Amino acid sequence: MAIYTLPELPYDYAALEPVINPQIIELHHDKHHAAYVKGANDTLEQLEEARDKDQWGAVNGLEKNLAFHLSGHILHSIYWNNMNSPKDGGGGEPLAADGVGELADAITESFGSFAKFKAQLTKASATTQGSGWGVLAYEPISGRLIVEQVYDHQGNVGQGSVPILVFDAWEHAFYLQYKNQKVDFIEAMWQVVNWQDVNKRYQSAKASVPLISF
Repeated sequence: MAIYTLPELPYDYAALEPVINPQIIELHHDKHHAAYVKGANDTLEQLEEARDKDQWGAVNGLEKNLAFHLSGHILHSIYWNNMNSPKDGGGGEPLAADGVGELADAITESFGSFAKFKAQLTKASATTQGSGWGVLAYEPISGRLIVEQVYDHQGNVGQGSVPILVFDAWEHAFYLQYKNQKVDFIEAMWQVVNWQDVNKRYQSAKASVPLISF
């Protein structure tokens, strides 16, 4: 039985134009994201079979496959909701007037200013080597926000950090429209950030009690 399912998009394929064209959204969601969901479910079935037969020769590859596909599913599920059409409030920066002042303050405290945060996340996203993500995450031990550069789907992250804003820097996210100009795509992404969703994730992450103490 499948455990993971492909979430529906919170908008139609054309909602993010002109930043992301409908063809990219359709292929990205219906094909690429769907493949990660299937990959995670298939790997879980293979691990179940390994447990039943007590055969562990392929366990290293299976665990890596599960991490890859499951992380891809989780990050993409965040990605779709992190975006919104400019006409529906997407883009700009978090402001107290929009009810996200606490997030805005946390960004300033953690990075010095919104402009400095924007520059760091833009550079982290645009300079990923090959496939990867730029991520704004809540780090529960310090209670601060950090930027992470995620290789593929799951590498180079702080243990226990919670992603609240993700920029997909894989070529399938932009190549049909932006060709090899990854940095142009990342710059354009700021026009569709859904700060209400980012704030919701920030509040949820902050409310969680970390299980690690020093």
